[in-house]
Amino acid sequence: MTDGRGGTPDSDGPTEKCGVVGVALDDRPAARPLYYSLYALQHRGQESAGIVTHDGFQQHDHVEMGLVGDAFEPDDIEALSGAAGIGHVRYPTAGSVDKSCAQPFTVSFKSGSLALSHNGNLVNADEIRDELAGLGHAFTSDGDTEVIAHDLARNLLEEDLVRAVKRTMGRIHGSYSLTIMHDDTVLGVRDPEGNRPLCIGELEDGYVLASESAAIDTLDGRLVRDVKPGELVVLDEDGSGFESYQLVERANTAHCFFEHVYFARPDSKIDGSLVYDVRRELGRHLWAESGIETDVVLPVPDSGRAFASGYADAADEDGAETEFAEGLMKNRYVGRTFIMPTQDERERAVRLKLNPIKSMVQGKSVTLIDDSIVRGTTSTQLIALLKDCGAEEVHMRIGAPPIVAPCYMGIDMATREELIAADKTTDEIREEIEADSLSYLSIDAVANALDSAKADLCLGCVTGEYPYDIDGETTDRDVSRPEIEGSSALADD
Repeated sequence: MTDGRGGTPDSDGPTEKCGVVGVALDDRPAARPLYYSLYALQHRGQESAGIVTHDGFQQHDHVEMGLVGDAFEPDDIEALSGAAGIGHVRYPTAGSVDKSCAQPFTVSFKSGSLALSHNGNLVNADEIRDELAGLGHAFTSDGDTEVIAHDLARNLLEEDLVRAVKRTMGRIHGSYSLTIMHDDTVLGVRDPEGNRPLCIGELEDGYVLASESAAIDTLDGRLVRDVKPGELVVLDEDGSGFESYQLVERANTAHCFFEHVYFARPDSKIDGSLVYDVRRELGRHLWAESGIETDVVLPVPDSGRAFASGYADAADEDGAETEFAEGLMKNRYVGRTFIMPTQDERERAVRLKLNPIKSMVQGKSVTLIDDSIVRGTTSTQLIALLKDCGAEEVHMRIGAPPIVAPCYMGIDMATREELIAADKTTDEIREEIEADSLSYLSIDAVANALDSAKADLCLGCVTGEYPYDIDGETTDRDVSRPEIEGSSALADD
């Protein structure tokens, strides 16, 4: 679990816990397709990478810290024999940052072998761990994934596979998308609220489960559909198909809207929507709600690019004379700013990572578009950079509502004390980041862009009300969700 406030003090922006994948093929080794899939999901986690396969007789695993390309050598892939397997890339939001929490997590017991990859965060992991420890289970990590694995292994001693999964789903609470391998059977599970994404793809000689459809595309496969909230999908051992079991149903889902805003690759489809199209639509709503005519519209790369494109198109349709430009160039060889351990290093990393094209901003009014403001560090630095390069005005537009509360569902967003919007008004934030104006997108606009009811989205980080029971927090399944509109602030002349 987190520190009770969500996130870690070193985070500078939202990060997401993990990417998971599972494949079952006819007769081809699964290791290489899993390896390619993890590359496609690398954006979802950079701390560790792992693959577990099964050859019909025994389980093989390779799990290491670091990026996918660093974690595996050619000989490692060759040693992972078998036509079935699962994989994982991790960014830690629960558990230690060491190999003890790297995944897939494996368990051997008298009913066979078990491997499990988890994307999400349980809110009752400590309670279940204490109970299982009292029953004699020995834990080797402090992560919630091992809790799921031990609970499922215990249930498999008494139940068949489907009933064992259902019993575990009845015990664990929170967000989870899982790929699991029991001996050489691969299965996928999505939590009853569908908080984290998981989809099914068809390959020429088998099937794949993955956090995002981009991994399926990498394998030259076809997206079949999303795994439904509360659904168990079991891939046939010969790769010929899959079976579906709707184990739990809820009145409402709790899809994480930040998957579309920030985490997912723009070329992925999640819950029926192409992420790129959603971001462009969010940008169009941003213009409709708070558009301001400036000389140029600049995206903060990379996720701000689609927002800015939609914003600029909507502005053009309204007759505004504004130019869309790639005015900030990204150095792709600099690590993410939220990994930097000190404030000074985070501020320096912004200047290393993003450099303005002076001719695009000098003597001009600028609209700068980003996906979110968490601490405000990056926004402050970028606005200062643009003004140092001669921008006359910098107006900030954000493609999401203000982040006012931590996330407990597997997103590392910083503590309440560090969230700039937790205790500041939009105008106070505008003053702190020294923007000429600042506007956020409304929650209604997010729901409209996703073609979803607000009651079917997880909006805890922007409302402070959550779809799960969390100690010390309000649960929005028990109370009416308040109407929180987008907000704007303009500097005084």
